[in-house]
Amino acid sequence: MADDFSQRYVDLLQGSYDCVDRIILNAYYSVAHSAGGFREWWRRLHNGSEEHLDNAHLMRMAGRFSRRVHGFARAHGIPIIDCRRRERKHRIAEEYLATHTVKRGLFLILVGRAMATVWEVQRSAQGVVQHLEKKRPYINHYSFHILDPEWGHITIKMAGHPPFGAQIILNGHEYVACQARKRHLTFTKEGNCFTHLADPARLARIADTLADADTIGRLIQVCERWIYSACLCFALDVEEQERTRFRYGYSVYQVEYSRNLLFEIGGQMEQVFERMVDRTRARLDVPHLRTIFGAKQRPRRTGSRRTAEPRLAVVVETLEYGLTVFKVHFGNLTLKAYTKGERVLRFEAVVHNTRDLGCGRMIERFPNIVARLNAMLERFLTTLDCVDVAFISDDTLDQLPLPSQVGKTRVGGVDINKPRTRTALAAVLALASSPTGFTVPELTAKARALTGQTASDYTLRQAAYDLKKLRGKGLITKLGRTRRYQVQPRAMRTIAALFILRDYVIAPILAGIRSPRLGRKPATWTPVDRHYEQLRIRMQPLFHELGIAA
Repeated sequence: MADDFSQRYVDLLQGSYDCVDRIILNAYYSVAHSAGGFREWWRRLHNGSEEHLDNAHLMRMAGRFSRRVHGFARAHGIPIIDCRRRERKHRIAEEYLATHTVKRGLFLILVGRAMATVWEVQRSAQGVVQHLEKKRPYINHYSFHILDPEWGHITIKMAGHPPFGAQIILNGHEYVACQARKRHLTFTKEGNCFTHLADPARLARIADTLADADTIGRLIQVCERWIYSACLCFALDVEEQERTRFRYGYSVYQVEYSRNLLFEIGGQMEQVFERMVDRTRARLDVPHLRTIFGAKQRPRRTGSRRTAEPRLAVVVETLEYGLTVFKVHFGNLTLKAYTKGERVLRFEAVVHNTRDLGCGRMIERFPNIVARLNAMLERFLTTLDCVDVAFISDDTLDQLPLPSQVGKTRVGGVDINKPRTRTALAAVLALASSPTGFTVPELTAKARALTGQTASDYTLRQAAYDLKKLRGKGLITKLGRTRRYQVQPRAMRTIAALFILRDYVIAPILAGIRSPRLGRKPATWTPVDRHYEQLRIRMQPLFHELGIAA
């Protein structure tokens, strides 16, 4: 736990662990993704001939795929379910696993329509192949649900048309659970989260192995174990696979990485999370704060834990109590915080398309992708802690309004009393958790969104000058030789403290002093309201003694 947030509450924790969650790999046959390569593969399949390379025969291959899948399923008693649009297929598989005992191998097939790459053949009047055009229509995809001894429940989703692109969907928590059982560790697991651990440190060490370079080999192994023998075999038998040298390559498409804090007492976790949400939501301008409303209390902690509890708790989780999800989006990157089960506070970093990380997508880059997500998550947690627990040094208020120097340019000071300065600081704080920093146009857009200003009210040039002033005071730093900027943890605490002092200390006290008598007591009287009232009463004699008129 290298982040400030986890360290602050370490005394309340039973333990913690970091784990790779959802992993989606793309499987592709690179030769068949170019027109020339596809024709070469077709000739290998048909003994050097292109006589049958036309749209009708390509459709027949798709029909043969479907017939073979249905025939195999009937022969082995494997259910096939046709899914409607927007139906959550993983929920269907989870419900099937919860109500059926399955053995190693293929246990369920789901069929749905999705877009995929296919080839359309254009021939001349004389029947000569003239052109192959790549298209992406909606076609049938077959989701093969498989129980693997090393990775638990995995899914291989394959297109029914050549070149038979596929996705392999795995879950790191399933892998860790399988390895923990082999080591005879005692744990309680709800969905993709461990909610009770007899030895958190040992399980954390197992989970850390998913970030090692050895995971590349493990991922390739599990893909090769099933994709040819349980999926591609319906399109090409073993002899055809070998004759055409059909071999998949793998790239990383999506990854989720989580940090899980296991609290000793569920009530303390609730207090920490609710306080964090209340304090940081407005300051970080969180656009998505979704609450699933249910009963007021979550399930109570009990002394006895039955084996069936984890699966049951997942089913009723959003029905028995309110679940709040703290979510921040940055393009294809998402940062989330929410509670799981009774005592687990989870923070997640999600990359929806690894292209946006800029560190490569091939499966050999998997450890680098996980390292990037880990760094994103630690910065997110540090940002939450800095905004939650602000700090300002003694001389900051005196030094900020003074001019400063950026390179050879003399720039003005930072006056928190000016609305434009406050807007720039609020925009910087809202972008502080961005894992890749921010640019001048992004700051400008955020400032306009916060205030409702138009392009003429707050321009790019004004934003650039405001950033230069903040650089002069060390409140932001430039990322290398790029045009991106980032806020350091100490600067986050300072900016947050400036807003807290102005908006939540000075302004309420002055407003309270102007009203010497308290009106009717409000219906909701919070601890903060009581503190304000005590300050108001105690500040009146001080103001009178100092000769300040309220």
